[in-house]
Amino acid sequence: MTDLSHLADPGAEIAVRVTPKASRNAVVQDADQIRVYVTTVPEGGKANAAVQKLLAKALGVPKSRLDLVRGQTSRDKVFRIT
Repeated sequence: MTDLSHLADPGAEIAVRVTPKASRNAVVQDADQIRVYVTTVPEGGKANAAVQKLLAKALGVPKSRLDLVRGQTSRDKVFRIT
């Protein structure tokens, strides 16, 4: 898993690109973009919850400190660290 703890500043907004129904769960940082792969399906917020959990683990913060700001139904999402 990619270590993103250097991005874990309070108030920071983190943009991610999500791939649901992937073969494995992973967080990958390519140059300036963060990609999150989750095995869950995008139904009823299940994929969003999985993304939040994985991203929180990569950032080293509790998942309760991550808020989904934009992209509830989109593959491009923005999370804010509170």
